[in-house]
Amino acid sequence: MTPFTPGRAETRTISLAAPPERVVGYLADPRHLPEWAPAFATAVDHDHDDIWRVHTEAGPQRMAVRVAAAHGVVDFVSADAPNLGLFTRAVPNLTGAELIFTLFFPHDTEPAAIDAQMAVAGEELRAVRERVENGR
Repeated sequence: MTPFTPGRAETRTISLAAPPERVVGYLADPRHLPEWAPAFATAVDHDHDDIWRVHTEAGPQRMAVRVAAAHGVVDFVSADAPNLGLFTRAVPNLTGAELIFTLFFPHDTEPAAIDAQMAVAGEELRAVRERVENGR
C-alpha cells in the first residue's frame, strides 16, 4: 500500500460587508483574476467548457474553475492536476460574508516560500474585498 503523505494546508480569511452570493458571483468569473490576483494572472481567456487559459509571467496555464454557488464554493485548480490550486469558500458571517482561501503545499516546501505565498494570498483577499464591497 502506498503511504499517504498529506501536504501542508494554509488558510487565510477575511470578512466582507457583502452577502456570500455577491462574493461567489465575483469570484466565479475567472476574467476577474487579473484584478484581484495580478501577481498570478496577467490575463485570462476561455479555452473550453470549464477550462480557462491563465496567462502568467511563467507562461500560460490551463485552469478549471469549479463553482458550487449554493455552497459558496469557487475553486481554481490546475486542469491537469485538480488537487492543486486555490480552494475558496464564501460563508455567511452575520450580515456579511467570510471569504476563506486555502492552499496546499508539499510537505517539504520551505517555510519562507509558504510565508511569501500566503502574504500574496492576504493581498488577494483584500483586493477581492475592495472590489466586492465597492460593487466593481
